Amino acid sequence: MTRVYPHDVSPRDGLQNEKSFVPTAQKIALIDALSRTGLAKIEATSFVSPKAIPALADAADVMRGITRAPGVVYTVLAPNVRGAERALDAAADEFNVVMSASETYNLSNLRMTREQSVAALSDVFALARDAGVPVNASLSVAFGCPMEGEVSADEVLAWTERLTEP
Repeated sequence: MTRVYPHDVSPRDGLQNEKSFVPTAQKIALIDALSRTGLAKIEATSFVSPKAIPALADAADVMRGITRAPGVVYTVLAPNVRGAERALDAAADEFNVVMSASETYNLSNLRMTREQSVAALSDVFALARDAGVPVNASLSVAFGCPMEGEVSADEVLAWTERLTEP
C-alpha cells in the first residue's frame, strides 16, 4: 500500500515574499485552517534573521499561537544555529534546512559557499540531535540551476552524502 503525506509550505514559502506584512493573527488562522485539512506536515515559518526576511519576523509568535492538530508535524526553516535555538524555544516539531547543489546559487541565496553551508548545518544537526528534533535537509537546484545550468548527478550525490553524514 502506498501512502501520500501532503506537506504544505505556503505559510513559510508563500508568505515570505509578500510585499506587505501579513499580520501574525492571519498567519495563525491560515495554519490553523491548514491543520484541519488532513495535511501530514506544515512548514509554518522560518527562523531567519528578521533583517533578511522581515515578513517572517514574527516566527516565534506564530509558532506559539497556532492550535496544534494531532498527527500534524509543524516544521520550520532553521537555517543556522541561532535560528534553530529560537525554533526550539518556540516548540517546532521539525527543522528544515537547505543548501544549494550549485555553488553560484548557494552564494547568491545563502551568501556562503557550499562548504560553509555544510559546516553551519552540521551545527544545526548536532543541536537538533541533542534536542531530539528531526531534521529534513533539502538540496535545492539539484535538477538544474538558473545560474549555472545543469548540475551533475555526481555533484548532487556528493552533496547529498555530505548532508547525511552523522
